[in-house]
Amino acid sequence: MAASSLCGFLDIRAAAPLLLLAAVAFYVLMEQLSYRRKKGPLPGPPLVVPFFGSIAQLIRDPPADWDGLAARAKASELGLLADYLLGTFVVFIRDTELSHRVLANVRPDASHFIGHPCGKELFGEHSLIYMSGEGHRELRRRIAPNFTPRALSTYAAIQQRVILAHLRRWLDRSAAEGGAKPVALRVPCRDMNLETSQTVFVGPYLSAEAREQSARDYNLFNVGLMAVPVDLPGFAFRRSKRGVARLLRTLAECAGQSKARMRAGGEPACLMDYWMQDTLREMDEAAGCPPPAHTGDEEIGGHVFDFLFAAQDASTSSLCWVVSALDAHPDVLARVRAEVAALWSPDSGEPITAAQMAEMRYTQAVAREVIRHRPPATTVPHIARGAFRLTGRYTVPRGATVFPSLYEPSFQGFRDPAAFDPDRFFSEERREDVAFRRNFLAFGPGAHQCVGQRYALNHLVLFVALLASLVEFRRDSTEGCDDLAYIPTIAPRDDCAVYLRQRCAELPSF
Repeated sequence: MAASSLCGFLDIRAAAPLLLLAAVAFYVLMEQLSYRRKKGPLPGPPLVVPFFGSIAQLIRDPPADWDGLAARAKASELGLLADYLLGTFVVFIRDTELSHRVLANVRPDASHFIGHPCGKELFGEHSLIYMSGEGHRELRRRIAPNFTPRALSTYAAIQQRVILAHLRRWLDRSAAEGGAKPVALRVPCRDMNLETSQTVFVGPYLSAEAREQSARDYNLFNVGLMAVPVDLPGFAFRRSKRGVARLLRTLAECAGQSKARMRAGGEPACLMDYWMQDTLREMDEAAGCPPPAHTGDEEIGGHVFDFLFAAQDASTSSLCWVVSALDAHPDVLARVRAEVAALWSPDSGEPITAAQMAEMRYTQAVAREVIRHRPPATTVPHIARGAFRLTGRYTVPRGATVFPSLYEPSFQGFRDPAAFDPDRFFSEERREDVAFRRNFLAFGPGAHQCVGQRYALNHLVLFVALLASLVEFRRDSTEGCDDLAYIPTIAPRDDCAVYLRQRCAELPSF
């Protein structure tokens, strides 16, 4: 009896490799069949690498992979393409109108944006990114007063002080090296943006120590955003979560301090103050009742963190690309300098006013063309919560990840779209900004359109005006320096290396 049991056990052990091989073969077969069923009539690979799919190509050369997807989608009559990444069925959309359908389909029962595979853990429970429906509309209504002309004018003065301080540092650094070494601007631009965001959003409520800590915490968040999401001690993702938690607590404390200052009759000095003015009024009107939604310090801190996230890498991308574009198009740079000089002088000792900025129509056209020509975020992935019909011939299956492109629509419709041509937004005859409005998707469409886009454009316009007026700059032109690098927004591959030299006799001070 014992001998027969032992023989049976040995038979099972001998058969184990075959059973394992059969199980793997069955999994691979089912995976291929599932992919083929979901793919339907879409172009795309007929078979996929088990589990991994096309991830190797994406990691090895992101620009070439995205370009390949776009080219194959363009070649198809549908304007979209199927693929497979890390066990997930993927639909890539190149067509402008199809991208609009996905971006307009953000509902609890339809699709939702995913900034990261573990985004809700990373961004926090109060993130605006994952909201939809009536709650999202109500919150956007509350946020709108933060971007009135009066508020934007307050921010513009702050933005210019920070930009000027950083231009001075860049010039000092270049001068210390005798102007012989180029300065790679991507990281300095990002540092400038972070300081600008801190000062504009929560200005007087961050001590010097808190600023340094929040800068470190935000950098931890950024590293975690690009890291493998392993939530264990010692891993970047865990450090990122802890950094975000500290940052959210700091921003919640800023909200409380702003409420106290506005309650005492203080004048608004930052975005938080403008927000808390209206918040306090609504809380007072609801006295004796439960406090209105979206008025708690922690929730407000979470939303301000969303602003920080939105204002960082996308703006850094645009600042780098505008330097590259102005260097490559000296005629454009000359027109910008002439326009700014006719309205503002560094010798005035005053920052550029909102009225002067409004008259800088060509400089504004340059800013919009930079964002069209190089949209910072090339796509915004969404997960289909339920099957939804995308075209007459194709229904996106439940659970698919959909990549509507924000980059490709910029090269559809517009006249000579590959050319950098600010006149498309400046010329009264062409008016391409009106004719091809739906192709300009850098700020998103519909309910989730960027609420701070006017602020972002102002920041780019002010940077261009100050840089062009105060600094002589020249790209360190090397082969491939302006190829796209995904980090995660797009930037020049060489981090925008430039030679810098002071252009005016003395930098202004305001």
